Amino acid sequence: MLQEVGFNGGVPITEEFFIETISGKHNVNLATILFPDWEPQRSQKILEDKEAYFRRLASEQLQPMNGLHKLCKWVEEQGLRRAAVTSAPRSNVELLIPMLGLLDFFETIVIGSDCERDSVSGIKAGVAAGMPVVGLAKRNPEKLLAAAGASFVIDDFDDPKLWVCWKSYNASQR
Repeated sequence: MLQEVGFNGGVPITEEFFIETISGKHNVNLATILFPDWEPQRSQKILEDKEAYFRRLASEQLQPMNGLHKLCKWVEEQGLRRAAVTSAPRSNVELLIPMLGLLDFFETIVIGSDCERDSVSGIKAGVAAGMPVVGLAKRNPEKLLAAAGASFVIDDFDDPKLWVCWKSYNASQR
């Protein structure tokens, strides 16, 4: 979509550029980063259209990540507190959480405008708060998440490293 409006001279965006420049940032910040010479209303409109396009695709194609419901069941069985924290816009969250069957799962939902960033910044914040943090290597490379301080990095919620950790947690609670 960015190429369609002439961003980057129509050259496709690399994964590295996406990770360094776009991932985890709010649209209001992206507007000035991606379109510094545009009128704010024009750049904001492009990013609103991007989110609408994402929601349309998600409503047609969204599938839970492998292991999501297994993880949720385990978390509930342990009686752990739970929150969803994301830099995504509220309209995206209001679509995705119910679609994934998680509306009653989370005690708290912290939405995009309530938090500064996610991904690498979120890992650093969790580590600074003294919490173990699991990195999810979907858009950010494992090396980057590990360098930010993630206790370990997984590919999805079925990743054996995650379940070894949970078993260790169970044993330490007895």
